[in-house]
Amino acid sequence: MLHLKSTREIGLMRQAGLAVWQAHQIAAEMFCPGATTAEVDHAVAEHFARLNARPLFLDYPNSVKNKPPFPAVTCMSVNEAVVHGIPNNRPLEEGDIVSMDTGCVLNGWCGDAAVTYPVGRVSHEVQKLLDVTQGVLDLAIEQMHHKTRWSQVARQMAQYVADHGFYTVECFVGHGIGREMHEDPQVPNFSSRSLRGSGDFLIEPGLVIAVEPMVNIGTKRVKMLADKWTQVTADGRFSAHFEHTLAITEDGPIALTVAPTPAEAAVLAVG
Repeated sequence: MLHLKSTREIGLMRQAGLAVWQAHQIAAEMFCPGATTAEVDHAVAEHFARLNARPLFLDYPNSVKNKPPFPAVTCMSVNEAVVHGIPNNRPLEEGDIVSMDTGCVLNGWCGDAAVTYPVGRVSHEVQKLLDVTQGVLDLAIEQMHHKTRWSQVARQMAQYVADHGFYTVECFVGHGIGREMHEDPQVPNFSSRSLRGSGDFLIEPGLVIAVEPMVNIGTKRVKMLADKWTQVTADGRFSAHFEHTLAITEDGPIALTVAPTPAEAAVLAVG
């Protein structure tokens, strides 16, 4: 059942969103040639611990029977890894990209966001992939000002990606978010069968969703590695992933996992 959030509840979710934004700022400073994703994961874990925030991903149950829960605070998906990559000690190299997805629960409410980071200088094609994936998330936010149903936004997102010569991953979708990381509704980044039926939903005040396009260079198909978590592109070419937690207010959509306003920054500085 879809639960619309009150203005007060959205305000509480913003605090979790800011904690996640801060985690990404820590990570952004660390991603460089020679760094490891395990080192960044450790730094994010320490950040959440300082805030008394519970990481959302650590020990998340695996949907594959008799397989271990997720072992880290962040998903670190490098190069051809699309999503759910496990941090490790391999030094990053110039030209790599890392999709870091992380979230936390703070005071009972969740925040969730992903960014794909370049490691040093990347190729022109890979930079275009990053720009288009960030661009399709920005397009979704802009369209949420004008559209009344999610199916209308999803259709435009998929067309934007196709128009730039890339492929939208269709195996994974965004989600509602609130007191739990995964709530109703499911939030596809493409025109799905469910969105043409009962799975469509209104873009209305109180709706809070995590919108997370994943875009591949060569094919939309993915496969799972032997660790039973990491999903990689079927052709081994690069993938990118961007995500924000978004709330619909009477004035339109707002991103809860972005940089603080001046007023919020002042409060954070005092804290």
